[in-house]
Amino acid sequence: MEETIFTKIINGDIPSYKVYEDDETFAFLDIHPAAPGHTLVVPKKQVQFAWDLDSETYQAVMKTAKQLASHIRETLAVEYVGMKIEGVDVPHAHVHLIPFNNTDEYNNKPDMTAEPDHARLQQMQAKISLS
Repeated sequence: MEETIFTKIINGDIPSYKVYEDDETFAFLDIHPAAPGHTLVVPKKQVQFAWDLDSETYQAVMKTAKQLASHIRETLAVEYVGMKIEGVDVPHAHVHLIPFNNTDEYNNKPDMTAEPDHARLQQMQAKISLS
């Protein structure tokens, strides 16, 4: 299986705005966030679909997602942190954590062609990082 962009990020071959890492999971900011603080949680093991993860890895991803969601909600003072598992854009299981106060924020579709705002991403990384 060819390495996904997420595996390359985990391996340090592509830079990212990492906010958390442990033995089984890696979390980093989405460079095209639906909302400020939009974070991706991925297993270090490359498996295409979340439902195909072994139980231990799935639980590790969910544990990290829960920990980060609580931290993000408190740190960014938002009412909610939504979770999406879409599995269509990158063939590597991942969870989107999206901070929001209303459904318009949660359902926002970012411009995927826009140049990432690296200064804002660095500021957000410093603000919500647990690493």
